[in-house]
Amino acid sequence: MAEPQDDTMQPLTRVRIFEGLDLEALESVAAAARSVQKEPEANFFVQGQKASKFFVVISGRVKVSQVTPEGHQIVVRYAGAGEMFGCVPLFGGDEYPATATAVTRCKALTWNRAAVDRLTERFPRIAINALELLGKELSGLRARYRELATERVERRIARALLRLVGQAGRKVEDGVLIEFPLSRQDLAELTGTTLHTVSRILSGWEQKGIVRSGRRRIVIRSPHGLVSIAEDLDPQLEDLA
Repeated sequence: MAEPQDDTMQPLTRVRIFEGLDLEALESVAAAARSVQKEPEANFFVQGQKASKFFVVISGRVKVSQVTPEGHQIVVRYAGAGEMFGCVPLFGGDEYPATATAVTRCKALTWNRAAVDRLTERFPRIAINALELLGKELSGLRARYRELATERVERRIARALLRLVGQAGRKVEDGVLIEFPLSRQDLAELTGTTLHTVSRILSGWEQKGIVRSGRRRIVIRSPHGLVSIAEDLDPQLEDLA
């Protein structure tokens, strides 16, 4: 791993866990960081590994996935630029509960447990921010679990795609492209369903002009149509929106 470069400071100003820190504090944070780069499909860490560091994405996209006790793999979330992952050392945990894998070529900054302890002791704002972010993440996970338990699979898939559009959507000629590789299997693991079900639903949506999907590529051609599915709106109301 290499020392962080001089251009590290600017990305840190956009990281929520460091919000409220002055320039001097950010310089200390940057000095304690190390830079790591991963090629697509390489792991930053694996589930069950000793949790010795936490990470912030500088560029690229990271998939955080977990294998359940029953042996099923689920995608917990995707992390993009400015987002944290592997945060267990911030809260005193011993093992990573999930695996973090580069989806695209990724650059991240990382702090080891000793650096985390020094920084949080010196700058309590980091600990306060971390607790706030943990609360938001837990709320998001509760919402995900509620979706899995109570909502039709079509709504779950539509909501997942809309979240990904919000995180990594880019306008293209025929709609909005989710700008990182996303397979149908990934989408199945993200929404708690099967590859067969995802393929059947996406094929139906393609026929209706709502999406266009290919090999690890999804374009939302009708965002409004997808919102209608996600919110269970009456199709007759679509023209009134």
